[in-house]
Amino acid sequence: MKNLLRKQSSVLTAIALCAAFLAGSVARLAGAADLVPLQLELPKPKFEGTPTNLKVPNLEPARAGAGQRPPLMVPQGTELLSLNKPVSGSDEEPIIGELEMVVDGDKEATDGSYVELGPGLQYVQIDLEKTCEIYGILIWHFHSQARVYHDVVVKCASDPDFISDVKTIFNNDHDNSSGLGVGRDKAYIETNEGKLIDAKGVKGRYVRLYSRGNTSNDLNHYTEVEIFGKPAE
Repeated sequence: MKNLLRKQSSVLTAIALCAAFLAGSVARLAGAADLVPLQLELPKPKFEGTPTNLKVPNLEPARAGAGQRPPLMVPQGTELLSLNKPVSGSDEEPIIGELEMVVDGDKEATDGSYVELGPGLQYVQIDLEKTCEIYGILIWHFHSQARVYHDVVVKCASDPDFISDVKTIFNNDHDNSSGLGVGRDKAYIETNEGKLIDAKGVKGRYVRLYSRGNTSNDLNHYTEVEIFGKPAE
């Protein structure tokens, strides 16, 4: 009798595990069905001159094959949150342009389309004006020339001083030379595609983007930053 009860218990346990597995699979499939490709509008490509042989540690390999990068899948209803939102930064008097240009919608590689910050570690900070679920961040530093920006770090927080709920979304500072922590992401070459970062639904109101010069000079540039997501419930 005891052996029979043990066998029945084992069978019931196995059935419960299978049911839980199937329920989880159904939930994942339902969630995946709600995802759609993030729609992006890219500027025209414009490399000036011949791209140099960039030798940068931790540089991501060139994408295999021709064509555009794979789409970023995001929940339905994801929208552009950052257009014309308030911008502040570590360099309040840029060398060229104004900080507001970071989110003005102009991402073309033309004069007058970018803001130039001073040398060394600098950041720009975007206030989404409410806590949001962030699914994607697209960055164009300067894409009229093939160059790599050093120590690109993206963080979000719930307060403007980055004290509460600080989360790192992207960090390619592989040797912690900027003191923001060691990053595992890859350095990359600027193109008209920009750098598309999967933010995975992280919650925050303020987004801060760092860099520390580039392979052409010690200055920091932003042509446009687009942040995609939804207001948090």
